[in-house]
Amino acid sequence: MASGDQMAEIGEPGDMEEVNEAQGLEDGSSLISTMERNGKTQPDSPVKEKKLGMMKQFRERMKQVGERSPLASNSNESKDRPYSDQGGDSIDPEVTSLTHPLPPTHSPSLSAGSPVASPLKSPDSSTIGDSLLKKGASIRRSLRFVRNKKDKTLKQEPLQSVTEITVEEKREREREKKKEEVNESYILPEIPLIPPSGLSAGSPVGSPLKSPVGFFQRKEGGEIAEDSPPSQKKHSRTHSDSSTIGDSLLKKGASIRRSLRLVGNKKDKTLKQEPLQSVTEIRVEEKREREEKREREESVEIKESYILPEIPLTPLSVMQINELIKTEVLEEAHLNLLSLRQEFQREREECMEEASPMELAKKEKDLSILYRAMQEKVKEIVRNSNSLPSCNKELLMHVARVIQEEETREAEPGGVVGLGDWRGAWREAVSKGVEATLKRVHLDRPEQNASWLAIHLGLLGKAIVEDLEKVKGELQGSYPPSFNVFSTYMSCYHGAVSQHLNTLQQQVTDLKDYYALLDWIINCYESEKIMSSPSLRPEMEAEKIGLSLEEGFLDQLKGKYCMRAKEDMRASLDKILELENEDIWIKKQAPETDDEHFLNSDIHMDIWTKVKSNAVNSKRIDVNLEMRVVCSCLEELQQFPKRFETKLTYCCNSVENPSLWADYQITYINTFTALKEHMEGYRESCPTQVDHLSREVDGLVHRLAQGLEGQFKNDVRPYLRRMMTRKWLSTDEDFQQLYSRTEKLTHRCSQMRPPNVQTFLSRLHYYVVKEYVSQLMKNNYSCKNRKHDKAATKMRAQWDKLKDLFVEMTAHDWLHPVGDHLSNIIGETNKRDIKNHLKLFVADYPDISKKHLSAVLYFRGLMRGRERQVILQRLTELKRELGTAGNIGDNRRALFSDMQVTVTNTDCLADMPFFCLLLPDS
Repeated sequence: MASGDQMAEIGEPGDMEEVNEAQGLEDGSSLISTMERNGKTQPDSPVKEKKLGMMKQFRERMKQVGERSPLASNSNESKDRPYSDQGGDSIDPEVTSLTHPLPPTHSPSLSAGSPVASPLKSPDSSTIGDSLLKKGASIRRSLRFVRNKKDKTLKQEPLQSVTEITVEEKREREREKKKEEVNESYILPEIPLIPPSGLSAGSPVGSPLKSPVGFFQRKEGGEIAEDSPPSQKKHSRTHSDSSTIGDSLLKKGASIRRSLRLVGNKKDKTLKQEPLQSVTEIRVEEKREREEKREREESVEIKESYILPEIPLTPLSVMQINELIKTEVLEEAHLNLLSLRQEFQREREECMEEASPMELAKKEKDLSILYRAMQEKVKEIVRNSNSLPSCNKELLMHVARVIQEEETREAEPGGVVGLGDWRGAWREAVSKGVEATLKRVHLDRPEQNASWLAIHLGLLGKAIVEDLEKVKGELQGSYPPSFNVFSTYMSCYHGAVSQHLNTLQQQVTDLKDYYALLDWIINCYESEKIMSSPSLRPEMEAEKIGLSLEEGFLDQLKGKYCMRAKEDMRASLDKILELENEDIWIKKQAPETDDEHFLNSDIHMDIWTKVKSNAVNSKRIDVNLEMRVVCSCLEELQQFPKRFETKLTYCCNSVENPSLWADYQITYINTFTALKEHMEGYRESCPTQVDHLSREVDGLVHRLAQGLEGQFKNDVRPYLRRMMTRKWLSTDEDFQQLYSRTEKLTHRCSQMRPPNVQTFLSRLHYYVVKEYVSQLMKNNYSCKNRKHDKAATKMRAQWDKLKDLFVEMTAHDWLHPVGDHLSNIIGETNKRDIKNHLKLFVADYPDISKKHLSAVLYFRGLMRGRERQVILQRLTELKRELGTAGNIGDNRRALFSDMQVTVTNTDCLADMPFFCLLLPDS
């Protein structure tokens, strides 16, 4: 076996510098060129061997060695003697594989004077030995084995990649294919990895490669021993080294094969490699181990008590201590500072004569300066501790010990004046660090980004959580328990955030920013998004404190929010008016209809959506705030109906099309009625504001309906004036105009939403009936010469048409009989029978008076006479019987009371008592 020095010689860089050219022994020409440079070329090798493969060269040289060996002669001892009979073990085919080529065994019976002394001594054997040296180095280099000269061990570098191994196998298959083409085959017997025990040095079968001590035995100083065989004495040191190197290579190759777990297959002469662990798995495992180690280190809690290291008897100079403080060598700096302090106290207590007061004052000043520098450095470290990596845990531990030690010495007499409250200074540093963290959060200006505040608050919450996670995971374990690190940081964050919010609210002007600020304070800060984050538990569960806002800060902020909501509501209403004018009124565009075929505008939806959004957003913050915001919006909305009416009148004065103007009026009647219904949902929370708004909306709807009705009245007034005249009796033109305009308006009103449509049509129905009947009260025409029959027939026909027009569209069905009653009175042929129609007439319309009935009789042609007086007297009796004398009866059914009668003095007997008119035979 090769010694450690021999292995070292193999691994030296000087011996391996040319191995790269011959690595793998794949090219015979490169092998020969390498040996020529080393001065070990074989002079009798033919030039054509350069073109042969490595295996063919190897086999031919082995064949030559066999022929030159004494074992190949005709002696009786070795002729036809198998190798196994010579005491050699069978050679493992694995050793003869392409990956691990090994030298042949030496003949045990070579004499010193033999012409072929040894295969290792011949040029061929030296070449093979040299090749084996280089091949062994190549194997070791491919496996990245690097020897350590100090501890004689081998360190393994990263293994050859799978891709490289696959390439080697491909090359191996190509070499086997070439080997099959070679006619002469040779299989090297198995070379035993462990030499057999019990063989002596002079045994005939003792191979130098199998000998436990090698082929050569030496005296001290490297000379050959005299009792060694003659053949051995003639071997040089070089040959001895090469045999030993060959032996070491055999064993080293076996070791390498075992380390790589390469298993030989005797059938296909290939190598199988067991699965190797991937580099990724190794790295992941190492990373996991490092993390577990770090977690174990962090989980170690620093104890409250500690042992102060020995204070130096002689302190360093002031400059040196100051330098230690600057370089954050706190432990050494503090010990020297304590030593300097003790020295100062001793000198002051001793009051030695040689101690000058000036010197003491100077030393006290230096000591004070150093302490202030130490405290400032401690505060600086604490301020920046959360931005430092976790490896500064030891530095923070020294900070904690300095604070603890100084706290114990604060009560000592003779302390340095002006220093103290180290724990307070530590808290102040923590607070400053927290403030610095908040200031580092990105903040845009309002003019740069419309969502500047919402973005900043989101980043602020994220920064707070990340910072407290570091406090919990890293900083908390760097201090003793008495520091209450997490609680202190929490308290500092509450204070710093409160100040930061106070600064932010001074920049807020928009409603959305007020909402973002209130929502973050009330809903987000204490939620799981920030302070109640699962990553901060269980430490956070023990904290009961919250934001330390100034007194009245939230109420003031809510008040500003309500005022801003009111202002924003007014701006939204102005925008609605502007859009309505631009999109509808200026363009004279007809209104749209909804799915139910009602004329509709989106104004009410825009307003309701605005109020609803403000209410919903405010409710997320506070229920009371929702009520305040809604009331503010409704107060601003109360002024909107009048503003809208003014704007509508101003913009639509130029509308010449009456139909378009009527559509606008119907549209906004529907719109504001819907708006009123929407706002009724807030009556419970804001009853006063809803009542005021309802009254304003009702007034606007009524005025719009009156405008629509007034337009209709103006349109039909000329036609009504010509009713109950001679022209009316002779033609239907005026009535047809009245009917067509009334029909058109009623049809347009079908696009008006209930209940307004019923109210408006009832008023329209009442107006048409009253105006039609009123024409009889003007005494413009009297039917003579029996024209009353024609007038009655025409009146009945026209009345039926009007009744059919309104019968399904109005609730004033009590107006339908009036036309029939009048037609019966006017068309009665016998004057005396007229009084028989009065009973039903008075029952349906108790407000009719003598004046009204006199006007009807005048139109009938009954202007004077006894019959007329009898009819009027009958009316008086019926009214007395029905109990309606002196009043108009049911106010809800007052028709004639609203009609003015034109008085004509055509009857001089109208005021005479009834009994004076009775005939003697009556």
